[in-house]
Amino acid sequence: MHGRCTQLIRINRESPFRDHGANIESADSPRVHPAVLSVLSCSTEFLRLSTLVAARAHQALLTELMVTPKPGLVDQRNSGAHQDMELQTFLASAQAIAPWWPRFLQIGYAYAYIPARDFLPLLRPEGVLCEKTMLQATGGVNTHKGAIFSLGLLCGAAGRLLATGIEVNRERLCAEVAEICAGLVERELNGAGATKTAGERCFRRHGLTGARGEAASGFALVRSIALPAYDRLRLRGVRQNVALLQVLLHLLAVNPDTNLVSRGGLAGLEYVRAYAAMLLLEGGALAPDGMEKMQGFDDALIARHLSAGGSADLLAVTWFLAQFPKVRSSWPACWQDARLPMAGRWEGPS
Repeated sequence: MHGRCTQLIRINRESPFRDHGANIESADSPRVHPAVLSVLSCSTEFLRLSTLVAARAHQALLTELMVTPKPGLVDQRNSGAHQDMELQTFLASAQAIAPWWPRFLQIGYAYAYIPARDFLPLLRPEGVLCEKTMLQATGGVNTHKGAIFSLGLLCGAAGRLLATGIEVNRERLCAEVAEICAGLVERELNGAGATKTAGERCFRRHGLTGARGEAASGFALVRSIALPAYDRLRLRGVRQNVALLQVLLHLLAVNPDTNLVSRGGLAGLEYVRAYAAMLLLEGGALAPDGMEKMQGFDDALIARHLSAGGSADLLAVTWFLAQFPKVRSSWPACWQDARLPMAGRWEGPS
């Protein structure tokens, strides 16, 4: 957090990571690289703050999971449109990948001297190992791949900001992620290589950029739509479950969710968008019969085998970012515990 720490960051300019996709070894608990330990020894304050940020990433997954009823998604009501996963699958996954959030922060801190555009290749191999940990915990089921990408980037960005003494707020985090992911869509989706993922196929067929595009935009949908809505609702005293359901409707009404397109084509995407927009016109989750309407939306998507996993990831990102100040505040970059909102506890459906 001080200038002398930044000097120590230059100890090792060699990347400690293997090439992306090469011989990934056991993905048990992540270990801190010696170069990272050298940096961390200069700042016990970073260790304290990184623990707080990592706890928010973990809590973001749990908070999103417990929001109920989410249309077509796993929650406390049912398993949504999924046959291969349930609530316990997600809980096991979240617990297994929890040790990786501090790791992403440590990498961001240790390599803050590297230009943002060159940082992703350092972070990505750890993301691959985190995904492997997830798959080991779930028996091969993809529960959190999108969330690992988005929240892993945000944690890495937070580590970079902390290393340079820049206050960690929503705008700074999103701007740092946008710089890290600049040109990502062009490099990885516009290329002529064979498509490997559902997201790549959606781009080739429909021009949808998915999680890569949202990250490269600095989470534009979250910043422009989801976060303002969540802030307004919470200031009005709306309970967390209802507020997040309402925010989810806003996301579903506009997000070009590639998960929906993969399952139901463009027709499935438009069906969900139109349904969400209709509910919002009727008051959404805030309406007197809002919970019943949300359950009806859930049933409709289950019947059509539609699940908006991309929007669920953005809901987790929304909650995560909401735990940070909106703009530059009067308190210093070395946060005080009293200035940090506590990671939200589940308040239950209402």
